[in-house]
Amino acid sequence: MDKLIIRGGRSLHGEVAISGAKNAALPELCAALLTPEPVTLTNVPRLQDVATMLKLIRNMGVRASHETDGSVRIDASTLSSPEAPYELVKTMRASVLALGPLLARFGEATVSLPGGCAIGSRPVDQHIKGLQAMGAEITVEHGYMIARLPKGRTRLQGARIATDMVTVTGTENFLMAASLAEGETILENAAQEPEIPDLAEMLIGMGAQIDGHGTSRIRIQGVERLHGCTHAVVADRIEAGTFLCAVAAAGGDVVLRHARADHLDAVIEKLRDAGATVEAGDGFIRVSAQGRLQAQNFRTTEYPGFPTDMQAQFMALNCISVGASKVTETIFENRFMHVNELVRLGAHIQTDGKVAVIEGVERLSGATVMATDLRASASLVIAGLVASGETLVDRIYHLDRGYDGMEAKLRGIGADIERVK
Repeated sequence: MDKLIIRGGRSLHGEVAISGAKNAALPELCAALLTPEPVTLTNVPRLQDVATMLKLIRNMGVRASHETDGSVRIDASTLSSPEAPYELVKTMRASVLALGPLLARFGEATVSLPGGCAIGSRPVDQHIKGLQAMGAEITVEHGYMIARLPKGRTRLQGARIATDMVTVTGTENFLMAASLAEGETILENAAQEPEIPDLAEMLIGMGAQIDGHGTSRIRIQGVERLHGCTHAVVADRIEAGTFLCAVAAAGGDVVLRHARADHLDAVIEKLRDAGATVEAGDGFIRVSAQGRLQAQNFRTTEYPGFPTDMQAQFMALNCISVGASKVTETIFENRFMHVNELVRLGAHIQTDGKVAVIEGVERLSGATVMATDLRASASLVIAGLVASGETLVDRIYHLDRGYDGMEAKLRGIGADIERVK
């Protein structure tokens, strides 16, 4: 099992190219199942979750190849088995995104209940309720969601879907399913994360009729058929935010290429309040920092608020900032599992339910720590960059699920970091 060895204490300088977003690439790979015509996605990151999704759709009979230039070409004309088995999806919750496209195009789908990071429950009941509102018959048997159209129906029916909570993957599933439904579908309480309008723009490029994407109310007029397209995956805002926090913690001056500052308003505002200098332009963000910054309170919430996927990384920054801070996690109930590992590095953190109180310390001390989920892994890397001595981060397969060559990118801007077997 791979590990990372980090020797802390170096400031970061130079440029980093931000990869395509995992959370956009995964639904867009599933969207390619909606048409028998070839679809090309560019700027697709090389991640374990992407490899798993490609393996999943190939298992259905789809032809798909990930090229060296980062493009993926998908031909779903040969799709023969609309099923996502447990063996292929047990490590990835995004597998649920195959449900809507398979049901919309083929009238049936069998999809295993998804797995993924152990950071809290992610109920799929909202997906099931929404697709049932569109006329699907869905049962859950032996760990599988079995969906089909009623006898005599050939298409899903447009509907008004108002979810009980904001759900990103639910919004994506409904967007894809409604694109081929009969009539109009209106999504109320829709997620607004940047990956949603990126998926909608891909679907529009395939011939879908969608309005309101990027707002809480999306209107989709179903069409009978979608065609192929070429679409560039949007830049990964969480990867960009992770590097922003790394530079703010370690100090230095780094330019992030291909990054979108307008997708990171809440994070950038907190970094500026902490004392970092953040400048942005067309296709780049520049961050610089010197010395210890000021600790910041924040509360995670749905976009455009502070993202839960940045909570662990910013907490690592707070650990070595001046003063005390309070972090409130409102999205996932188990997303403080990195706290014990940060404490092993010398951080002063106390938790009470959804709240963590951090007392900033002057320095951390290197130790062996264990990653528990994707973003926790990133927080431990950031902590290792500023800790004295050597930090060994174990179980970094979590990191590989969401960061494309993170250690190589960090090495390129001056970090002393290496991957070992």
